[in-house]
Amino acid sequence: MSKPIVAIVGRPNVGKSTLFNVIAGSRISIVKDTPGITRDRIYAEGSWRDRIFTIIDTGGIEPESSDIILSQMREQAQVAIDTADVIVFIVDVKQGLTDSDSKVCDMLRRSRKPVILCVNKVDDIRKFGNDVYEFYNLGIGEPYAVSAANRQGLGELLDAVVDLFPDISAEEEEDERPKVAIVGKPNVGKSSIINKLIGSNRLIVSDIAGTTRDAVDTAVRNEGKEYVLIDTAGLRRKSKIKEDLEHYMAIRTVAAIERSDVTVLVIDAEEGISEQEAKIAGIAHEAGKGLIIAVNKWDTIEKDNKTVKKYDKDIRNVLSFVPYAQIIFISALTGQRLTKLFSMIDSVCANASMRIATGVLNEIMTDAVAMQQPPSEKGKRLKLFYMTQVAVKPPTFVIFVNDKKLMHFSYTRYIENRIRDAFGFSGTPLKFIIRERGEK
Repeated sequence: MSKPIVAIVGRPNVGKSTLFNVIAGSRISIVKDTPGITRDRIYAEGSWRDRIFTIIDTGGIEPESSDIILSQMREQAQVAIDTADVIVFIVDVKQGLTDSDSKVCDMLRRSRKPVILCVNKVDDIRKFGNDVYEFYNLGIGEPYAVSAANRQGLGELLDAVVDLFPDISAEEEEDERPKVAIVGKPNVGKSSIINKLIGSNRLIVSDIAGTTRDAVDTAVRNEGKEYVLIDTAGLRRKSKIKEDLEHYMAIRTVAAIERSDVTVLVIDAEEGISEQEAKIAGIAHEAGKGLIIAVNKWDTIEKDNKTVKKYDKDIRNVLSFVPYAQIIFISALTGQRLTKLFSMIDSVCANASMRIATGVLNEIMTDAVAMQQPPSEKGKRLKLFYMTQVAVKPPTFVIFVNDKKLMHFSYTRYIENRIRDAFGFSGTPLKFIIRERGEK
């Protein structure tokens, strides 16, 4: 299920990062009482009323500033606005309604996205309560008075946000086509792959890194079955960023992965695997999406009988945390193995939707415990009572134990490997939830 995206926007220094950290549950953004301290958008997962969503923290908007950093922030915030399902617009009750607030509000109104007006720093409702009413003049609805620093008023704010989320389940029931996010660094050939698959140059292809500015959905039919391919702007190391807009493409990649069933991570065969690919693979893994590594431009590589094995080993070393990922060597230029990509996508989708009977799972668990005794600590040994599958996409298992603290990561991985030995689950992550008996 794709997660709704919530963007927090507003002028510099109104408390966006503080609110972001409270909702995300950790201090991810740097918070400092200096305008412009949040220069890069940060994203995290939040939840409220059993709805999980992706939250974006943005740099402050200065509508008419010529300062290079502030103008970059304006571009960054615009990308967030374009990507978001719901926008939380923050203003500062202590500064009052400013001309810049009105201009930011006009920018949001033009987006035609749902906007929640959040009046921050209302630390004392008796002192600032009447000042909140001033913000009705913005004309975008009821202002919600909060104090992000003191965690006051957040429940009503988040209720209003969640009420505006699209009905994801209804959308998914209507569209059961496999959704495939084509992701990777700039200039590795993502658009060229899609162009070759659909047989026409629908997407702009250029040798200039970062030509694809936005995510584009393309319907592709193969052997009577339809797929939705999502092309994205690539991620790039900050030290390599030349253009303002490349500063803000990461969230589009995140959003595309969230909407997908399978992520195809494209790697340039000439450049090889890098830390950036590992970062993207990590996003897909954390999102619970199927993962295929497509090594493009394979036609340009001089080969012998050890070349494939060497590339495979290099990729597996860097992406050791996703050993389940499938790897395919392709060429967008010649079309080499591109049609095999569809059968691989079908295989990964099938594995991500696979259900295992509870009886079979418990047989595997019992055999695994007999082969390798569970860990113990201070004389107390871990006992595994029962295992059952509770979800798909990704396959999710609950294991009931006597003491969660004794269930080390390494033993969970051991159980995962025994399940994979029996059923494969190639291309998809597996998720494990550890519970004690009697725990919900």
